[in-house]
Amino acid sequence: MGTRLSIGSGGRRFELDGRPTFLLGASYYAGLGAPEEFIRSDLADLRRAGFNWIRVWATWGAFDHNVSAFDADGDPREPYFERLLWLCEQADRLGMVVDVTLSRGNGVASAGLPPSDEAHLGAAGSLAEQLRPFRNVYIDAGNERNVDDARHVPIALVRQLRDRIKQADPDRLVTASHAGDIEPDHVLSYLTRAKVDFLAPHRPRNASSPGQTRQKCANLRHRAERLGRPVPVHYQEPMRRGFAPWQPEVEDFLTDLAGAVAGGAAGWCLHNGHTFDQPDGRPRRSFDLRRREGRLIDQLEDAERTVLRKAGAIAAGEAN
Repeated sequence: MGTRLSIGSGGRRFELDGRPTFLLGASYYAGLGAPEEFIRSDLADLRRAGFNWIRVWATWGAFDHNVSAFDADGDPREPYFERLLWLCEQADRLGMVVDVTLSRGNGVASAGLPPSDEAHLGAAGSLAEQLRPFRNVYIDAGNERNVDDARHVPIALVRQLRDRIKQADPDRLVTASHAGDIEPDHVLSYLTRAKVDFLAPHRPRNASSPGQTRQKCANLRHRAERLGRPVPVHYQEPMRRGFAPWQPEVEDFLTDLAGAVAGGAAGWCLHNGHTFDQPDGRPRRSFDLRRREGRLIDQLEDAERTVLRKAGAIAAGEAN
């Protein structure tokens, strides 16, 4: 395939086809359940806005609809596994990166998620084998693995997942995302015990958070450098609307993105999802992309579409 994601020689930046590139993306969690025409048009609109990656879950179920690419035994589940491969191909044609995320729980539904270590390892191995042609993909082997609920993935298992993936595909980039800011001891564990390729913190979602991102990012980078292992810091799931009483506005999103860029981050996401305080969860955004809900761009609120229009210029300033 044509688009190749890698980490630059300095260890701090992603590269696409050998060029330093800031990954500017959007959550696309239930993408495996979206009609093909939705995917094509969403990806085209994102690309025109300067976005170059999406985050798709290989284990996702929400609103009584299971679109997981794996069954409870960790084996590929059709038609969703083939849809995952097709989606990666569509993104590749547009020069876009795909984050393929595995999780033991997503907080919305548990159907189709690996219930055991063996199933989790099996799913990771299958992903690594089948995704080998696609060099535009990285794997988040355990979403928010530090949370002590269904999502929890011990650091020793993160290492096993990483090793299983690398055994099948040594050049595949692997991470395990972290809920909240990553404290120094956890940085040590991720980089020396789990040996992930980059750090993926999910920063707190409150009104103070956007103004803190620049310094928090710089702190993480300095900690990794002191350990002798500089790695990219990738904000793949920051704040979003519909999550809590605090609703970030346009300036909150853009301040957070600008702080990530100034702090030396390697990527940032326009995170989006369902609305907690609505009985039906609508707008559900990336959490439910079935035809009846509409494609992602059409489900976004006005504030999010404004961010979509403005974010590319901020990220491009860093990329250049």
